[in-house]
Amino acid sequence: MPTYPGISSEAFRHPLDREAEASLRGVPGFDMIARKFVEFIYERPQYVYNLGNHIEVGPRQYSTVYQIFRECVRDLDMNPVPTVFVVQNPQVNAYSLGEEQPTIVINSGLLDLMSEDELRTVIAHELGHIKCGHTTLIQMAMWAISTLGAIGEMTFGIGNAIGMGLVYAFYEWRRKAELSADRAALLVSDDLDTVMRTMMKMAGGSSKYAHEIDLKEFARQSDRYHQLDSDNLNQIYKFLLYNGGQNGFLTHPFPVERVSYLRDWSESEMFTAIRNGDYIRCGQEGSVDVDETDVDNEMSDIKPEDLTEIARQIEALKQEIEREKSKQSGRSGL
Repeated sequence: MPTYPGISSEAFRHPLDREAEASLRGVPGFDMIARKFVEFIYERPQYVYNLGNHIEVGPRQYSTVYQIFRECVRDLDMNPVPTVFVVQNPQVNAYSLGEEQPTIVINSGLLDLMSEDELRTVIAHELGHIKCGHTTLIQMAMWAISTLGAIGEMTFGIGNAIGMGLVYAFYEWRRKAELSADRAALLVSDDLDTVMRTMMKMAGGSSKYAHEIDLKEFARQSDRYHQLDSDNLNQIYKFLLYNGGQNGFLTHPFPVERVSYLRDWSESEMFTAIRNGDYIRCGQEGSVDVDETDVDNEMSDIKPEDLTEIARQIEALKQEIEREKSKQSGRSGL
């Protein structure tokens, strides 16, 4: 498998990730949230919690997992080297957090379902998040969303409107960040089928019936999903499903969408160049920049139209759905 000494996250970062982060940082209230997060939330308590409750992976604890992890760290030239924990949880999942003291947490359910090659894909994906500096923003998003009510009280209700825009921007960015981490997984795995199979198992894999799921069928399902875009109403439904349509925002793109993005990238000149050693090199990847501008000055720059733009967009989408339904009802009556 290829290794990528000195590789920068900018070598593989998805442009949609970059654009969504820029939009997020431009939302009124972001700098205030960043300051409060940096002021009150720290990485160390989370590390202490993991160390006290989960199994730390090492040469004598989950040695196979540790070996795979060390190979992934080498391939992506990670510094600092994260700590890995395994938690007793049947849900098939893993996540990363921290920046100065990064950590990867793997659920036991994921270890039971994935092959070693697929586990390599998952670990490389989480390392991709750390390499791209996603972890601080992800933690900030989780903290900000959980404290919007308090922020609204502190700012006499203005914070509630700010929070609305930030919620949409945070979730939009989180979904796009997954695309960059998927690219890191493909670089390390060096096998598109393995990465796609991992996503298929995450979507609905079963240890008992693993012999009855087929990767080619999953790829065809991805194609059918994209064919839905030929109907404008389907495009609107997709947007709403991602943004609260099921009583909650989605943090990840649908697996079949991620498969499509990766299939395209695997055939690109960029991917071929990186595998051949032609990629951007630099030092340690970036962190969240916190503007030290006074909060009062920041508040004075907020425009009323910024606070209600998302609400107007959702209302327009609802109206568009009704129009499309009326059109389809009329066509079906012919």
